[in-house]
Amino acid sequence: MSRIKDSSVRDVVAAADIVDVVSQRTALRKRGARYTGRCPFHEERTPSFSVNATDKLYYCFGCHRGGDVLRFVQEVENLDFVGAVEWLADRFRVPVEYEEVSPAAEQARQRRERLYQALEQATTFFERHLWEPDASAPVREYLAGRGLREEIAKEFRLGLSPGRGLVAKARERGFTLDELRAVGLANVRGNDYFSYRLIFPLADARGRVIGFQARRLREDDPLRGKYVNSPEGDLFKKSAVLYGLHLARQAVARQDRAAVVEGNTDVIALRQAGFEPVVAAMGTALTEAHVRELGRLTKRLYLCFDADAAGQDATLRGMELAVRQGFDVKVVTLPPGLDPADAPEGFDERLTGAESYLHYRVRIEIERAADRQEAFVRAREVLAAAEDSPERQEAVRLLADRLDLPRETLTGLAPSSGAARGAAPAPEQPPRLLAAGERLERDALAACVAHEALRRQLEALSSDHLDDELHRRFRAVLVDGAPEDGELTALRAELDARAERDAIDERTGTELLLRLRERKLRRDLHGADLARATELQAHLAKVRQALGDLA
Repeated sequence: MSRIKDSSVRDVVAAADIVDVVSQRTALRKRGARYTGRCPFHEERTPSFSVNATDKLYYCFGCHRGGDVLRFVQEVENLDFVGAVEWLADRFRVPVEYEEVSPAAEQARQRRERLYQALEQATTFFERHLWEPDASAPVREYLAGRGLREEIAKEFRLGLSPGRGLVAKARERGFTLDELRAVGLANVRGNDYFSYRLIFPLADARGRVIGFQARRLREDDPLRGKYVNSPEGDLFKKSAVLYGLHLARQAVARQDRAAVVEGNTDVIALRQAGFEPVVAAMGTALTEAHVRELGRLTKRLYLCFDADAAGQDATLRGMELAVRQGFDVKVVTLPPGLDPADAPEGFDERLTGAESYLHYRVRIEIERAADRQEAFVRAREVLAAAEDSPERQEAVRLLADRLDLPRETLTGLAPSSGAARGAAPAPEQPPRLLAAGERLERDALAACVAHEALRRQLEALSSDHLDDELHRRFRAVLVDGAPEDGELTALRAELDARAERDAIDERTGTELLLRLRERKLRRDLHGADLARATELQAHLAKVRQALGDLA
Protein backbone atom coordinates (compact mmCIF):
# COMPACT_ATOMS: atom_id res chain seq x y z
CA MET A 1 0.00 0.00 0.00
CA SER A 2 1.39 3.42 -0.95
CA ARG A 3 2.16 5.88 1.82
CA ILE A 4 0.46 9.23 1.58
CA LYS A 5 2.57 12.29 2.36
CA ASP A 6 1.91 13.84 5.76
CA SER A 7 1.23 17.18 4.10
CA SER A 8 -1.52 15.61 2.02
CA VAL A 9 -3.06 14.01 5.11
CA ARG A 10 -3.14 17.42 6.80
CA ASP A 11 -4.69 19.01 3.70
CA VAL A 12 -7.40 16.33 3.52
CA VAL A 13 -8.29 16.62 7.22
CA ALA A 14 -8.36 20.41 6.96
CA ALA A 15 -10.79 20.26 4.04
CA ALA A 16 -13.04 17.56 5.50
CA ASP A 17 -16.35 18.50 7.10
CA ILE A 18 -16.98 15.98 9.87
CA VAL A 19 -20.60 17.08 10.29
CA ASP A 20 -21.23 16.34 6.62
CA VAL A 21 -19.50 12.96 6.89
CA VAL A 22 -21.25 11.86 10.10
CA SER A 23 -24.64 13.09 8.87
CA GLN A 24 -24.55 10.36 6.22
CA ARG A 25 -24.78 7.83 9.06
CA THR A 26 -26.97 9.50 11.66
CA ALA A 27 -29.04 12.65 11.97
CA LEU A 28 -27.28 15.40 13.91
CA ARG A 29 -28.76 18.36 15.76
CA LYS A 30 -26.79 21.49 16.57
CA ARG A 31 -26.60 22.26 20.27
CA GLY A 32 -24.45 25.23 21.10
CA ALA A 33 -21.05 24.80 19.52
CA ARG A 34 -21.57 21.04 19.04
CA TYR A 35 -23.72 18.53 17.26
CA THR A 36 -25.42 15.57 18.92
CA GLY A 37 -27.32 12.55 17.70
CA ARG A 38 -27.86 8.83 18.12
CA CYS A 39 -24.71 6.79 17.89
CA PRO A 40 -24.18 5.10 14.50
CA PHE A 41 -22.19 2.31 16.16
CA HIS A 42 -24.80 0.89 18.56
CA GLU A 43 -28.55 0.99 19.12
CA GLU A 44 -29.74 3.62 21.58
CA ARG A 45 -32.89 5.54 22.40
CA THR A 46 -31.30 8.61 23.97
CA PRO A 47 -28.73 10.48 21.83
CA SER A 48 -25.27 10.15 23.37
CA PHE A 49 -23.11 10.83 20.31
CA SER A 50 -21.20 14.13 20.31
CA VAL A 51 -19.43 15.81 17.38
CA ASN A 52 -16.95 18.69 17.65
CA ALA A 53 -17.13 20.34 14.22
CA THR A 54 -14.18 22.66 14.87
CA ASP A 55 -11.63 20.06 15.98
CA LYS A 56 -13.31 17.33 13.89
CA LEU A 57 -13.71 14.88 16.76
CA TYR A 58 -16.52 12.49 17.74
CA TYR A 59 -17.29 10.53 20.90
CA CYS A 60 -20.12 8.33 22.13
CA PHE A 61 -20.84 8.24 25.86
CA GLY A 62 -22.77 4.99 25.37
CA CYS A 63 -20.31 2.69 23.60
CA HIS A 64 -17.21 4.87 24.26
CA ARG A 65 -16.03 4.94 20.66
CA GLY A 66 -14.34 8.11 19.52
CA GLY A 67 -11.67 9.67 17.36
CA ASP A 68 -11.19 12.12 14.54
CA VAL A 69 -12.78 12.36 11.11
CA LEU A 70 -10.26 9.91 9.64
CA ARG A 71 -11.02 7.33 12.33
CA PHE A 72 -14.73 7.74 11.74
CA VAL A 73 -14.35 7.00 8.03
CA GLN A 74 -12.15 3.99 8.80
CA GLU A 75 -14.82 2.63 11.16
CA VAL A 76 -17.93 3.13 9.08
CA GLU A 77 -16.46 2.47 5.63
CA ASN A 78 -14.29 -0.46 6.77
CA LEU A 79 -11.16 1.15 5.31
CA ASP A 80 -7.53 1.28 6.36
CA PHE A 81 -5.82 4.62 7.02
CA VAL A 82 -4.80 5.19 3.40
CA GLY A 83 -8.24 4.23 2.17
CA ALA A 84 -9.87 6.68 4.59
CA VAL A 85 -7.63 9.52 3.46
CA GLU A 86 -8.38 8.73 -0.19
CA TRP A 87 -12.12 8.49 0.57
CA LEU A 88 -12.13 11.95 2.13
CA ALA A 89 -9.88 13.31 -0.60
CA ASP A 90 -12.37 12.15 -3.25
CA ARG A 91 -15.32 13.57 -1.36
CA PHE A 92 -13.81 16.99 -0.70
CA ARG A 93 -11.77 17.18 -3.93
CA VAL A 94 -8.31 17.37 -2.38
CA PRO A 95 -5.30 16.17 -4.44
CA VAL A 96 -3.18 13.54 -2.70
CA GLU A 97 0.57 13.02 -3.04
CA TYR A 98 2.34 9.78 -2.18
CA GLU A 99 5.76 8.97 -0.75
CA GLU A 100 8.17 6.84 -2.73
CA VAL A 101 7.26 3.16 -2.41
CA SER A 102 8.41 -0.04 -4.02
CA PRO A 103 8.17 0.06 -7.83
CA ALA A 104 5.74 -2.88 -7.83
CA ALA A 105 3.38 -1.25 -5.30
CA GLU A 106 3.47 2.09 -7.09
CA GLN A 107 2.86 0.38 -10.42
CA ALA A 108 -0.18 -1.45 -8.99
CA ARG A 109 -1.58 1.79 -7.55
CA GLN A 110 -1.08 3.66 -10.81
CA ARG A 111 -2.69 0.86 -12.80
CA ARG A 112 -5.72 0.87 -10.54
CA GLU A 113 -6.05 4.65 -10.91
CA ARG A 114 -5.82 4.34 -14.69
CA LEU A 115 -8.60 1.74 -14.67
CA TYR A 116 -10.83 4.14 -12.75
CA GLN A 117 -9.94 6.89 -15.22
CA ALA A 118 -10.77 4.66 -18.19
CA LEU A 119 -14.20 3.87 -16.72
CA GLU A 120 -14.86 7.53 -15.92
CA GLN A 121 -14.00 8.61 -19.45
CA ALA A 122 -16.15 5.79 -20.86
CA THR A 123 -19.06 6.99 -18.73
CA THR A 124 -18.68 10.49 -20.16
CA PHE A 125 -18.50 9.00 -23.67
CA PHE A 126 -21.76 7.06 -23.16
CA GLU A 127 -23.48 10.07 -21.57
CA ARG A 128 -22.61 12.29 -24.50
CA HIS A 129 -24.03 9.81 -27.01
CA LEU A 130 -27.32 9.52 -25.12
CA TRP A 131 -27.94 13.25 -25.29
CA GLU A 132 -26.87 13.82 -28.89
CA PRO A 133 -29.73 15.53 -30.78
CA ASP A 134 -30.64 12.95 -33.44
CA ALA A 135 -29.05 9.49 -33.29
CA SER A 136 -30.21 8.66 -29.78
CA ALA A 137 -33.76 10.05 -30.01
CA PRO A 138 -35.40 6.58 -29.93
CA VAL A 139 -33.52 5.72 -26.71
CA ARG A 140 -34.58 8.95 -25.05
CA GLU A 141 -38.14 8.20 -26.14
CA TYR A 142 -37.82 4.78 -24.51
CA LEU A 143 -36.76 6.40 -21.23
CA ALA A 144 -39.63 8.87 -21.45
CA GLY A 145 -41.99 5.96 -22.09
CA ARG A 146 -40.78 4.40 -18.83
CA GLY A 147 -41.61 7.68 -17.11
CA LEU A 148 -37.96 8.62 -16.51
CA ARG A 149 -37.24 12.30 -16.92
CA GLU A 150 -34.02 13.79 -18.24
CA GLU A 151 -32.84 15.15 -14.87
CA ILE A 152 -33.07 11.77 -13.14
CA ALA A 153 -31.36 10.03 -16.06
CA LYS A 154 -28.50 12.52 -15.77
CA GLU A 155 -28.30 12.08 -12.01
CA PHE A 156 -27.69 8.34 -12.52
CA ARG A 157 -25.43 9.16 -15.50
CA LEU A 158 -27.29 6.94 -17.96
CA GLY A 159 -25.68 6.63 -21.35
CA LEU A 160 -25.82 5.00 -24.76
CA SER A 161 -23.21 2.71 -26.24
CA PRO A 162 -23.10 3.28 -30.01
CA GLY A 163 -21.34 -0.07 -30.44
CA ARG A 164 -18.15 1.41 -31.82
CA GLY A 165 -15.80 4.31 -31.31
CA LEU A 166 -15.14 3.95 -27.57
CA VAL A 167 -12.01 1.81 -27.85
CA ALA A 168 -10.57 4.02 -30.57
CA LYS A 169 -11.20 7.15 -28.51
CA ALA A 170 -9.65 5.56 -25.40
CA ARG A 171 -6.58 4.43 -27.37
CA GLU A 172 -6.13 7.98 -28.62
CA ARG A 173 -6.03 9.08 -24.96
CA GLY A 174 -3.25 6.62 -24.15
CA PHE A 175 -5.12 3.65 -22.68
CA THR A 176 -3.85 0.21 -23.70
CA LEU A 177 -5.99 -2.67 -24.90
CA ASP A 178 -4.95 -4.59 -21.79
CA GLU A 179 -6.35 -1.82 -19.58
CA LEU A 180 -9.56 -1.58 -21.58
CA ARG A 181 -10.09 -5.34 -21.44
CA ALA A 182 -9.39 -5.32 -17.69
CA VAL A 183 -12.42 -3.10 -17.12
CA GLY A 184 -14.65 -4.71 -19.75
CA LEU A 185 -14.59 -1.93 -22.33
CA ALA A 186 -12.89 -3.97 -25.08
CA ASN A 187 -13.52 -7.54 -26.18
CA VAL A 188 -10.90 -10.13 -27.10
CA ARG A 189 -10.76 -8.79 -30.67
CA GLY A 190 -10.08 -5.27 -29.45
CA ASN A 191 -13.50 -3.88 -30.38
CA ASP A 192 -16.05 -2.17 -28.16
CA TYR A 193 -17.41 -4.71 -25.69
CA PHE A 194 -20.95 -3.30 -25.59
CA SER A 195 -23.08 -3.20 -28.70
CA TYR A 196 -25.87 -0.64 -29.21
CA ARG A 197 -27.26 -0.63 -25.67
CA LEU A 198 -28.61 1.60 -22.91
CA ILE A 199 -25.85 1.97 -20.33
CA PHE A 200 -26.26 2.04 -16.53
CA PRO A 201 -22.97 2.99 -14.84
CA LEU A 202 -22.31 0.97 -11.67
CA ALA A 203 -20.58 2.79 -8.83
CA ASP A 204 -18.91 1.76 -5.59
CA ALA A 205 -19.79 3.26 -2.22
CA ARG A 206 -17.52 6.22 -2.97
CA GLY A 207 -19.35 6.97 -6.20
CA ARG A 208 -16.52 5.81 -8.49
CA VAL A 209 -17.62 3.96 -11.62
CA ILE A 210 -16.46 0.34 -11.45
CA GLY A 211 -18.42 -1.18 -14.33
CA PHE A 212 -21.60 -1.04 -16.38
CA GLN A 213 -24.88 -2.81 -16.94
CA ALA A 214 -26.21 -2.58 -20.49
CA ARG A 215 -29.81 -3.13 -21.65
CA ARG A 216 -30.56 -4.56 -25.07
CA LEU A 217 -32.26 -2.15 -27.47
CA ARG A 218 -32.30 -4.22 -30.70
CA GLU A 219 -33.30 -7.79 -31.37
CA ASP A 220 -30.20 -8.39 -33.53
CA ASP A 221 -27.88 -7.60 -30.62
CA PRO A 222 -24.89 -10.02 -30.71
CA LEU A 223 -24.71 -10.13 -26.92
CA ARG A 224 -27.04 -12.58 -25.22
CA GLY A 225 -29.28 -11.49 -22.44
CA LYS A 226 -31.63 -8.55 -22.01
CA TYR A 227 -29.15 -7.14 -19.49
CA VAL A 228 -25.39 -7.67 -19.73
CA ASN A 229 -22.86 -6.63 -17.11
CA SER A 230 -19.22 -5.74 -17.48
CA PRO A 231 -17.00 -8.81 -17.09
CA GLU A 232 -15.80 -9.23 -13.52
CA GLY A 233 -12.26 -8.00 -12.95
CA ASP A 234 -10.04 -5.98 -10.66
CA LEU A 235 -12.73 -3.41 -9.87
CA PHE A 236 -16.11 -4.99 -10.64
CA LYS A 237 -17.59 -7.83 -8.56
CA LYS A 238 -21.32 -8.21 -9.14
CA SER A 239 -21.98 -9.84 -5.76
CA ALA A 240 -20.64 -6.74 -3.99
CA VAL A 241 -22.55 -4.08 -5.96
CA LEU A 242 -25.75 -2.45 -4.75
CA TYR A 243 -27.01 -0.21 -7.54
CA GLY A 244 -27.66 3.35 -6.41
CA LEU A 245 -26.07 2.99 -2.97
CA HIS A 246 -23.73 5.95 -3.46
CA LEU A 247 -26.79 8.18 -3.97
CA ALA A 248 -28.96 6.53 -1.31
CA ARG A 249 -26.45 6.36 1.58
CA GLN A 250 -27.45 9.59 3.27
CA ALA A 251 -31.19 8.86 3.04
CA VAL A 252 -30.72 5.30 4.31
CA ALA A 253 -28.78 6.50 7.35
CA ARG A 254 -31.10 9.43 8.02
CA GLN A 255 -34.31 7.42 7.71
CA ASP A 256 -32.80 4.26 9.25
CA ARG A 257 -34.26 2.00 6.55
CA ALA A 258 -33.39 0.64 3.13
CA ALA A 259 -35.59 -0.82 0.42
CA VAL A 260 -33.89 -3.44 -1.74
CA VAL A 261 -35.44 -3.93 -5.18
CA GLU A 262 -34.46 -5.99 -8.20
CA GLY A 263 -33.96 -3.63 -11.09
CA ASN A 264 -31.97 -0.50 -11.83
CA THR A 265 -34.99 1.25 -13.32
CA ASP A 266 -36.91 0.54 -10.11
CA VAL A 267 -34.27 2.45 -8.15
CA ILE A 268 -34.30 5.34 -10.61
CA ALA A 269 -38.10 5.59 -10.75
CA LEU A 270 -38.46 5.47 -6.96
CA ARG A 271 -35.84 8.15 -6.42
CA GLN A 272 -37.53 10.30 -9.04
CA ALA A 273 -40.81 9.89 -7.13
CA GLY A 274 -39.12 11.12 -3.95
CA PHE A 275 -38.37 7.77 -2.29
CA GLU A 276 -34.62 7.92 -1.74
CA PRO A 277 -33.48 5.06 0.57
CA VAL A 278 -33.55 2.45 -2.20
CA VAL A 279 -30.94 0.21 -3.83
CA ALA A 280 -31.03 -2.73 -6.22
CA ALA A 281 -29.39 -6.12 -5.85
CA MET A 282 -29.22 -6.29 -9.66
CA GLY A 283 -31.46 -9.31 -10.02
CA THR A 284 -29.82 -11.47 -7.35
CA ALA A 285 -30.50 -12.34 -3.75
CA LEU A 286 -28.70 -10.36 -1.07
CA THR A 287 -25.12 -11.48 -0.53
CA GLU A 288 -22.82 -11.30 2.48
CA ALA A 289 -21.15 -8.25 0.92
CA HIS A 290 -24.52 -6.52 0.42
CA VAL A 291 -25.61 -7.16 3.99
CA ARG A 292 -22.29 -6.01 5.39
CA GLU A 293 -22.46 -2.75 3.42
CA LEU A 294 -26.08 -2.05 4.35
CA GLY A 295 -25.38 -2.92 7.98
CA ARG A 296 -23.10 0.10 8.23
CA LEU A 297 -26.11 2.31 7.54
CA THR A 298 -29.22 0.61 8.96
CA LYS A 299 -30.61 -2.60 10.41
CA ARG A 300 -34.08 -2.19 8.87
CA LEU A 301 -34.56 -3.74 5.43
CA TYR A 302 -37.57 -3.94 3.11
CA LEU A 303 -37.15 -6.54 0.35
CA CYS A 304 -39.16 -6.14 -2.83
CA PHE A 305 -38.49 -8.81 -5.45
CA ASP A 306 -40.72 -10.32 -8.13
CA ALA A 307 -43.70 -12.39 -6.97
CA ASP A 308 -42.70 -15.38 -9.15
CA ALA A 309 -40.95 -18.45 -7.76
CA ALA A 310 -37.47 -17.13 -8.55
CA GLY A 311 -38.30 -13.87 -6.82
CA GLN A 312 -39.58 -15.73 -3.77
CA ASP A 313 -36.39 -17.77 -3.59
CA ALA A 314 -34.27 -14.63 -3.85
CA THR A 315 -36.32 -13.00 -1.11
CA LEU A 316 -35.96 -16.04 1.16
CA ARG A 317 -32.20 -16.31 0.70
CA GLY A 318 -31.69 -12.61 1.25
CA MET A 319 -33.93 -12.33 4.29
CA GLU A 320 -32.49 -15.39 6.02
CA LEU A 321 -28.99 -14.03 5.58
CA ALA A 322 -30.00 -10.59 6.88
CA VAL A 323 -31.98 -11.97 9.84
CA ARG A 324 -28.96 -14.01 10.92
CA GLN A 325 -27.02 -10.74 10.97
CA GLY A 326 -29.56 -9.11 13.30
CA PHE A 327 -31.58 -7.15 10.74
CA ASP A 328 -35.28 -6.36 11.05
CA VAL A 329 -36.51 -7.64 7.69
CA LYS A 330 -39.86 -7.07 6.02
CA VAL A 331 -41.18 -8.04 2.62
CA VAL A 332 -43.05 -5.81 0.19
CA THR A 333 -45.20 -8.00 -2.05
CA LEU A 334 -46.36 -6.53 -5.35
CA PRO A 335 -49.09 -7.92 -7.62
CA PRO A 336 -47.80 -10.31 -10.32
CA GLY A 337 -46.30 -8.48 -13.28
CA LEU A 338 -45.97 -5.18 -11.39
CA ASP A 339 -42.57 -3.64 -10.66
CA PRO A 340 -41.86 -0.76 -8.27
CA ALA A 341 -41.12 1.36 -11.34
CA ASP A 342 -44.69 0.82 -12.54
CA ALA A 343 -46.21 2.56 -9.50
CA PRO A 344 -43.43 4.49 -7.74
CA GLU A 345 -45.64 7.16 -6.19
CA GLY A 346 -47.38 4.68 -3.89
CA PHE A 347 -44.31 2.73 -2.88
CA ASP A 348 -43.83 4.37 0.52
CA GLU A 349 -47.41 3.47 1.42
CA ARG A 350 -46.76 -0.14 0.45
CA LEU A 351 -44.03 -0.27 3.07
CA THR A 352 -46.58 0.33 5.82
CA GLY A 353 -48.27 -2.93 4.84
CA ALA A 354 -45.06 -4.92 4.45
CA GLU A 355 -44.99 -8.46 5.85
CA SER A 356 -42.69 -9.31 8.71
CA TYR A 357 -40.02 -11.95 8.15
CA LEU A 358 -41.93 -14.59 10.11
CA HIS A 359 -45.29 -13.87 8.49
CA TYR A 360 -43.76 -14.14 5.02
CA ARG A 361 -41.83 -17.32 5.85
CA VAL A 362 -44.89 -19.04 7.31
CA ARG A 363 -47.07 -17.97 4.37
CA ILE A 364 -44.57 -19.24 1.81
CA GLU A 365 -44.16 -22.56 3.65
CA ILE A 366 -47.95 -23.03 3.65
CA GLU A 367 -48.31 -22.16 -0.02
CA ARG A 368 -45.47 -24.45 -1.10
CA ALA A 369 -46.50 -27.45 0.97
CA ALA A 370 -48.12 -30.43 -0.75
CA ASP A 371 -50.81 -30.83 1.89
CA ARG A 372 -52.08 -29.52 5.22
CA GLN A 373 -49.86 -31.77 7.34
CA GLU A 374 -46.69 -30.81 5.51
CA ALA A 375 -47.63 -27.14 5.76
CA PHE A 376 -48.02 -27.45 9.52
CA VAL A 377 -44.70 -29.25 9.98
CA ARG A 378 -42.76 -26.76 7.84
CA ALA A 379 -44.33 -23.71 9.50
CA ARG A 380 -43.77 -25.18 12.97
CA GLU A 381 -40.03 -25.51 12.24
CA VAL A 382 -39.87 -21.84 11.31
CA LEU A 383 -41.77 -20.75 14.41
CA ALA A 384 -39.74 -22.99 16.73
CA ALA A 385 -36.63 -20.90 16.08
CA ALA A 386 -38.37 -17.59 16.83
CA GLU A 387 -38.65 -15.82 20.14
CA ASP A 388 -42.00 -14.50 21.30
CA SER A 389 -42.92 -11.20 19.67
CA PRO A 390 -45.90 -9.48 18.02
CA GLU A 391 -44.56 -10.69 14.65
CA ARG A 392 -44.49 -14.29 15.87
CA GLN A 393 -48.01 -14.05 17.24
CA GLU A 394 -49.18 -12.66 13.92
CA ALA A 395 -47.51 -15.55 12.08
CA VAL A 396 -49.19 -18.08 14.42
CA ARG A 397 -52.58 -16.49 13.70
CA LEU A 398 -51.89 -16.79 9.97
CA LEU A 399 -51.07 -20.47 10.36
CA ALA A 400 -54.15 -21.08 12.47
CA ASP A 401 -56.45 -19.32 10.01
CA ARG A 402 -55.02 -20.99 6.90
CA LEU A 403 -55.02 -24.50 8.37
CA ASP A 404 -58.03 -24.08 10.67
CA LEU A 405 -56.05 -25.37 13.66
CA PRO A 406 -57.75 -26.29 16.97
CA ARG A 407 -56.81 -24.42 20.16
CA GLU A 408 -54.91 -27.36 21.68
CA THR A 409 -52.64 -27.45 18.63
CA LEU A 410 -51.90 -23.75 18.98
CA THR A 411 -50.82 -24.36 22.58
CA GLY A 412 -48.07 -26.60 21.26
CA LEU A 413 -46.72 -23.73 19.14
CA ALA A 414 -45.77 -21.62 22.17
CA PRO A 415 -42.17 -20.37 21.90
CA SER A 416 -39.55 -22.20 23.91
CA SER A 417 -37.66 -20.22 26.52
CA GLY A 418 -34.42 -20.47 24.59
CA ALA A 419 -35.84 -19.62 21.17
CA ALA A 420 -34.17 -16.72 19.46
CA ARG A 421 -35.02 -15.21 16.13
CA GLY A 422 -31.42 -14.22 15.59
CA ALA A 423 -29.05 -11.76 17.10
CA ALA A 424 -31.00 -9.75 19.63
CA PRO A 425 -30.46 -6.02 19.66
CA ALA A 426 -27.61 -5.09 21.94
CA PRO A 427 -28.91 -3.45 25.11
CA GLU A 428 -28.14 0.18 25.52
CA GLN A 429 -24.90 0.40 27.44
CA PRO A 430 -24.77 2.31 30.73
CA PRO A 431 -22.25 5.12 31.15
CA ARG A 432 -18.82 3.82 32.01
CA LEU A 433 -18.03 4.15 35.70
CA LEU A 434 -14.51 5.38 36.35
CA ALA A 435 -12.58 4.87 39.55
CA ALA A 436 -12.15 8.09 41.52
CA GLY A 437 -8.46 8.37 40.73
CA GLU A 438 -8.90 7.65 37.04
CA ARG A 439 -11.73 10.15 36.83
CA LEU A 440 -9.62 12.83 38.51
CA GLU A 441 -6.85 12.33 35.97
CA ARG A 442 -9.23 12.22 33.02
CA ASP A 443 -11.15 15.33 34.07
CA ALA A 444 -7.90 17.25 34.63
CA LEU A 445 -6.69 16.31 31.15
CA ALA A 446 -10.12 17.17 29.72
CA ALA A 447 -9.77 20.65 31.20
CA CYS A 448 -6.34 21.01 29.57
CA VAL A 449 -7.78 19.98 26.20
CA ALA A 450 -10.55 22.56 26.51
CA HIS A 451 -8.38 25.38 27.92
CA GLU A 452 -4.88 25.79 26.52
CA ALA A 453 -3.95 28.19 29.34
CA LEU A 454 -3.99 25.25 31.76
CA ARG A 455 -1.26 23.37 29.91
CA ARG A 456 1.47 25.39 31.63
CA GLN A 457 0.11 24.12 34.97
CA LEU A 458 0.09 20.58 33.57
CA GLU A 459 3.71 21.04 32.47
CA ALA A 460 4.60 21.81 36.10
CA LEU A 461 3.36 18.33 37.01
CA SER A 462 5.52 15.34 36.13
CA SER A 463 4.23 12.18 34.49
CA ASP A 464 4.44 10.60 37.97
CA HIS A 465 1.39 12.64 38.95
CA LEU A 466 -0.62 10.38 36.64
CA ASP A 467 -1.17 6.67 37.30
CA ASP A 468 -2.64 5.63 33.96
CA GLU A 469 -0.04 4.99 31.24
CA LEU A 470 -2.40 6.26 28.54
CA HIS A 471 -2.86 9.48 30.49
CA ARG A 472 0.93 9.84 30.81
CA ARG A 473 1.31 9.45 27.07
CA PHE A 474 -1.38 12.05 26.44
CA ARG A 475 0.32 14.49 28.84
CA ALA A 476 3.42 14.14 26.65
CA VAL A 477 1.33 15.12 23.63
CA LEU A 478 -0.01 18.25 25.33
CA VAL A 479 3.22 19.29 27.04
CA ASP A 480 6.04 18.01 24.85
CA GLY A 481 4.33 17.81 21.45
CA ALA A 482 4.81 14.03 21.29
CA PRO A 483 3.24 12.30 18.28
CA GLU A 484 -0.41 11.36 18.63
CA ASP A 485 -1.47 7.88 17.50
CA GLY A 486 -4.98 6.57 16.98
CA GLU A 487 -5.41 5.51 20.61
CA LEU A 488 -4.46 8.98 21.83
CA THR A 489 -6.71 10.66 19.28
CA ALA A 490 -9.59 8.57 20.58
CA LEU A 491 -8.74 9.71 24.12
CA ARG A 492 -8.60 13.34 22.95
CA ALA A 493 -12.09 12.96 21.48
CA GLU A 494 -13.39 11.55 24.76
CA LEU A 495 -11.76 14.29 26.85
CA ASP A 496 -13.06 16.97 24.51
CA ALA A 497 -16.61 15.61 24.80
CA ARG A 498 -16.36 15.22 28.60
CA ALA A 499 -15.18 18.80 29.05
CA GLU A 500 -18.18 20.05 27.10
CA ARG A 501 -20.74 17.73 28.72
CA ASP A 502 -19.55 18.37 32.28
CA ALA A 503 -18.98 22.12 31.68
CA ILE A 504 -15.39 21.97 32.95
CA ASP A 505 -14.27 25.58 32.99
CA GLU A 506 -10.76 26.94 33.50
CA ARG A 507 -11.24 27.50 37.24
CA THR A 508 -12.40 23.91 37.71
CA GLY A 509 -9.42 22.75 35.69
CA THR A 510 -7.04 24.59 38.00
CA GLU A 511 -8.66 22.90 40.98
CA LEU A 512 -8.36 19.46 39.36
CA LEU A 513 -4.66 19.97 38.64
CA LEU A 514 -4.12 21.06 42.26
CA ARG A 515 -5.91 17.89 43.40
CA LEU A 516 -3.43 15.83 41.36
CA ARG A 517 -0.57 17.69 43.03
CA GLU A 518 -2.16 17.14 46.46
CA ARG A 519 -2.58 13.41 45.78
CA LYS A 520 1.06 13.04 44.80
CA LEU A 521 2.28 14.89 47.91
CA ARG A 522 0.15 12.77 50.24
CA ARG A 523 1.51 9.61 48.66
CA ASP A 524 5.10 10.84 48.95
CA LEU A 525 4.60 11.51 52.66
CA HIS A 526 4.24 7.79 53.31
CA GLY A 527 7.69 6.46 54.09
CA ALA A 528 9.42 9.84 53.88
CA ASP A 529 12.10 10.62 56.48
CA LEU A 530 11.66 13.52 58.90
CA ALA A 531 13.43 16.14 56.82
CA ARG A 532 11.69 15.14 53.61
CA ALA A 533 8.34 14.92 55.39
CA THR A 534 8.73 18.45 56.70
CA GLU A 535 9.40 19.73 53.17
CA LEU A 536 6.46 17.85 51.76
CA GLN A 537 4.14 19.12 54.47
CA ALA A 538 5.09 22.69 53.59
CA HIS A 539 4.30 22.06 49.90
CA LEU A 540 1.05 20.36 50.85
CA ALA A 541 0.01 23.34 52.96
CA LYS A 542 0.55 25.66 49.99
CA VAL A 543 -1.54 23.44 47.72
CA ARG A 544 -4.35 23.29 50.24
CA GLN A 545 -4.20 27.06 50.64
CA ALA A 546 -4.52 27.44 46.88
CA LEU A 547 -7.51 25.10 46.91
CA GLY A 548 -9.05 27.12 49.74
CA ASP A 549 -8.62 30.31 47.73
CA LEU A 550 -10.57 28.73 44.84
CA ALA A 551 -13.45 27.66 47.09
